[in-house]
This record gives sequence, C-alpha cells and structure tokens, in this order.
Amino acid sequence: MSLADEKYLALTTYKRDGTPITTPVWAASLDGGKIGFWTSSGSGKAKRLAHTSKVVVQPCNGRGVVKAGSTPTDATAELVTGPQLEQIRTSIKAKYGFMTKITKFLAKVGGMIKRKQIPYGDRGVVITPS
Repeated sequence: MSLADEKYLALTTYKRDGTPITTPVWAASLDGGKIGFWTSSGSGKAKRLAHTSKVVVQPCNGRGVVKAGSTPTDATAELVTGPQLEQIRTSIKAKYGFMTKITKFLAKVGGMIKRKQIPYGDRGVVITPS
C-alpha cells in the first residue's frame, strides 16, 4: 500500500529552530507519485512550510499515532494555489466524500466559537517523497 492510499498521514514539519511538529492529515494521490492535501493559510503547517520544505510523512491514525511497523519517509512539500489546489480538492473529495463537508462545517462553527475565523482549505500542499 502506498502512502497516498492511507487514510491519514502523520506530517512532520519543522519550526525555524528545528523543532519537529507532527500533525495528522488527509491525503490523496496526485500525478507523478505525489501526494496532496489542503490546509488553511493561517495554519501552523502553512506557516512552517513557508520557511522550509523539508517534511517527513508516515501512516498514522486520526489522532496522529503512527502505525506499528511503518517507516517514516523523507519528503519535500510545496504550498500551492490555483489549478494545483483544485486538483487536490477534487482528489480529496473523491477519496473522503461527505466527510469533507462535515469538517468544513465544524471548522466554521469552531471559528465562530473561538471568534477567530481562518480560511478553510485555501492552500494546497504537494508532497514529493524522496
């Protein structure tokens, strides 16, 4: 099974000081063996990827606990918009279906409760495994 076939991937990005931060993400297969997911331009992932493209991905569960027996894969990640983002949206919606609508709704409600709205899925991330 390829990384793109996994339901969740543990994505490790790095702060400026080198501290690793791991977050579970949905991911879908893109052309050329690449993997894509969407995120908010206001998310920590997007902010960390703005200064370094180095990432590590590994299969995990929805809480970010890596699967036993899996190995981390070094990769590079690039923030994208436009047609590349649309390709990612199409792939994610095809893979996860109605759950994409539920998470968008929950993000909107959470933003209203916290009184801090951040854009939902306005950036794509293309991961290229090394």
